[in-house]
Amino acid sequence: MQNAIVGILMGSDSDLPVMRKCSEILKNFGIPYEMKVLSAHRTPDETIKYTEDAKNNGIEVLIAAAGGAAHLPGVIAAKTTLPVIGVPMPSSLMNGLDSLLSIVQMPKGIPVATVGVGNAENAALLAIRILALKYPDIQTKLESFIEEQRKKVLSIKIEE
Repeated sequence: MQNAIVGILMGSDSDLPVMRKCSEILKNFGIPYEMKVLSAHRTPDETIKYTEDAKNNGIEVLIAAAGGAAHLPGVIAAKTTLPVIGVPMPSSLMNGLDSLLSIVQMPKGIPVATVGVGNAENAALLAIRILALKYPDIQTKLESFIEEQRKKVLSIKIEE
């Protein structure tokens, strides 16, 4: 697997510090991805073109970060049959609650899986779970990751 199978989109480069956490997890799992800044409002034509071409270009899951009005995940979900995961970005106005509500309140027929505000790590892990259905090597890595998490929790000792 060399070509990107996950597309990570963000409405602004100010989202990059949060979304790097997503790319780090994908990288740790050996999953090829690409990251782009595309805006539902400032670059609508380019956003639609990227989305419409994504499947033919080998993308299997799209992750879209957006803040404020947070239309990017919904716009791309309306133009593809690929799974779309929305990452609401923290904002100064309502700490990202506005972004969360915008992404999670999609109209019937246009689903967007939504993770917590700024939780790019869970977006990556959800994409990995989707891909694990098709790729046995990703499934094996996911099972190991889950086992490591279990071990970490069980190793915690509380002294009284």
